[in-house]
Amino acid sequence: MHYKRPKADVVIVGLGWAGSTMAEELTRAGLNVVAIERGAWRDTSTSFPTTRNPDELSGSIRKDILQAPVTETYTVRNRPGETALPLRKYHNLTLGNNVGGAGTHWAGASWRWQSFDHQPYSRVMERYGAKQLVDGLILQDWGVTYNDLEPFYDRFEKIAGTSGTAGVINGVKHPGGNPFEDSRTSPYPTPALERTRANILFSEATTRMGYSPFPVPSAMIGGPYTNALGINLAPCTYCGYCQLYGCGNWSKSSPNICILPVLMQRQNFTVVTESEVVRINTTPDKKMATGVTFVDSDGNIGEQPADIVITATFTLDNTRLLLLSGISTPYDVNTGQGVVGRAFTFQTLSWAFMFFENEYLNPFMNTGALATQIDDFNGDNFDHTGLGFIGGAGIQSLCNQGLPIGMSGLVPEGSPRWGKGWKKAFQESYQNYAQIQGQGTNFSHREQFMDLDPTYKDRFGQPLLRITYDYNENDRRSGRFIRDKCVEIAKEMGAREVKGVSLADDPYSGYTPWDSSHVQGGVVMGEDPRTSVQNRYQQNWDVPNLFVIGASSFPNNAGYNPTVAVGATTLWTAKAIKELYLKNPGPLVRL
Repeated sequence: MHYKRPKADVVIVGLGWAGSTMAEELTRAGLNVVAIERGAWRDTSTSFPTTRNPDELSGSIRKDILQAPVTETYTVRNRPGETALPLRKYHNLTLGNNVGGAGTHWAGASWRWQSFDHQPYSRVMERYGAKQLVDGLILQDWGVTYNDLEPFYDRFEKIAGTSGTAGVINGVKHPGGNPFEDSRTSPYPTPALERTRANILFSEATTRMGYSPFPVPSAMIGGPYTNALGINLAPCTYCGYCQLYGCGNWSKSSPNICILPVLMQRQNFTVVTESEVVRINTTPDKKMATGVTFVDSDGNIGEQPADIVITATFTLDNTRLLLLSGISTPYDVNTGQGVVGRAFTFQTLSWAFMFFENEYLNPFMNTGALATQIDDFNGDNFDHTGLGFIGGAGIQSLCNQGLPIGMSGLVPEGSPRWGKGWKKAFQESYQNYAQIQGQGTNFSHREQFMDLDPTYKDRFGQPLLRITYDYNENDRRSGRFIRDKCVEIAKEMGAREVKGVSLADDPYSGYTPWDSSHVQGGVVMGEDPRTSVQNRYQQNWDVPNLFVIGASSFPNNAGYNPTVAVGATTLWTAKAIKELYLKNPGPLVRL
């Protein structure tokens, strides 16, 4: 059956952090907003009640809350010319499958990106020149700066109740925070989380080495707090069930906790769940969007007309939706021309895995973003002259795991794999195992992109998205540099056994253990339509009533998690829609 819903002022595709933040802004401005979400409804009180014990088997092992590959998957290859194959098992891209998206189950590291991350081309050219770039590296500014976004970073943190210790407020440095951060106008809304024993060892070691450790800003609430929308949030209890879990304690900021209780009370907001948008509809000349077509849970095909279309899905799905809809020009790796699918980035991770002797690290008491970090080697905080790469990583003592099933394989090399010997080794290693993560920057390359797969299709007969990605030489050089720094710190901490790893030394795979889930690009913002899909307001250059929001807009990845940058750019775009576009519909940037 085909049917058509009543026309809305705005239709939003996806109701995660970006979609719910945008919906709150636009409904508060009086617009009639319809959100269409592929996943099911999730409510904090009923989906994650405190009366139900968290379940590691269903959450971490079976991944019940994630989008299953059978629902949607992607094909992957390392370079052009290879045949891509689909990811048929759960992989390192942990997409949500519910209202709230990945914001329901995310780990919660809550970073503002630095000025360098928003203007990498200008900053690199000014300090080093083109000689610093490896062949084929793509580097471009966003068209929006940190100073532009600072008020929106501040607003999003006050919606989320972010915990942390500010390092620089109104140009003045404060002890205990990140001395490398750009200036803030106000402190974090809630205090930093308590430190674990591993965090303390890391902080003491890096201080001795002359670095500047600080607590990682977190979505885990540091104290009782009423957020900017009037919702009461509770302090974190360090229960250990955080990443890949919803929080029933109102202690981990998520769209379900921080925004939806307010949004669902508004008469001018509607959410359509368990319905997948398969196309953005346009006028015959493709100069304006007219709405979206979706398939509902009964298999019926629906149409949602709207004056403004906003796609707010995961990075890969934003890109695929534009490709399926024939909007803007797809990137062609052979010519280097085209924009949709271009500038795809991932993350460059390095690790030091370590075992101590006779420690008591108590890993079970943790949160998804319980970490202490140094930024001395992040972004462009250090001189790269002669190193042969740009970027770096935040290096952190990460304490976000302690669940017994997941930890059971973490025993020293050479330990028995079963029986009494394994039990003894695990009993000792559980309290003596720790890790240092180098979460690295990633800059795209001309051979890293996304397009539609010519062979594999989804359950609706549409092509799957094909990812062509491998680490480039910049990643390999920076990854080894950061790996060595992680190992140096681990040894200074007094670890008995240390193993350093740079994931960029091996070809990229969607199944690599300990890898990231952060992907960016494909529908990037910028200053030039020849290298970007949309302008500085995340408005499509070709279709002015189409806005694509999320990490797909970012032409590079920082040494940070992207969520707060997504929130800030969403609020930036929402203001532009309310104050500029609605008054004079049309392009907000004219060339």
